[in-house]
Amino acid sequence: MRLALFQPDIPQNVGACIRLTACFGAPLHLIEPCAFALDDRSLKRAALDYGPLAHMTRHRDWAAFQAERPAGRLVLFTTRGATRLDDFDFAPDDVLLFGRESAGVPEEVHAAADARVLIPIRAETRSLNLSVSAGVALFEALRQTGRLPAR
Repeated sequence: MRLALFQPDIPQNVGACIRLTACFGAPLHLIEPCAFALDDRSLKRAALDYGPLAHMTRHRDWAAFQAERPAGRLVLFTTRGATRLDDFDFAPDDVLLFGRESAGVPEEVHAAADARVLIPIRAETRSLNLSVSAGVALFEALRQTGRLPAR
């Protein structure tokens, strides 16, 4: 199970995802360009001391990510999702992909996805925060596949 972030805008979200993936033992893929420098203090502050526990791979752009990513389905989380999270069956080698906070992902990324998943929220709300969505999705995917860490 892997988590991928497409051109993120907010360093604190990336930092929180570094911490998230370190805690759950899932690799993180960062698809650049990002809207901030990766040595940004906010990123380091949000990740705390979890950076060394995380396995993060940077990809210079979408094409590089597609060429370099390991085998497995590309599962795009989107507000335009076709399948609700609670109705989706995850596989252990899935890549959970999340788009930019400000714009989601372009059509070419939507077209490349093997599945599109929606996290159900109340109708009068727009979306969850990126790192919150990633946490909800990663936990459910690991739970379904029996890969939650043992304490």
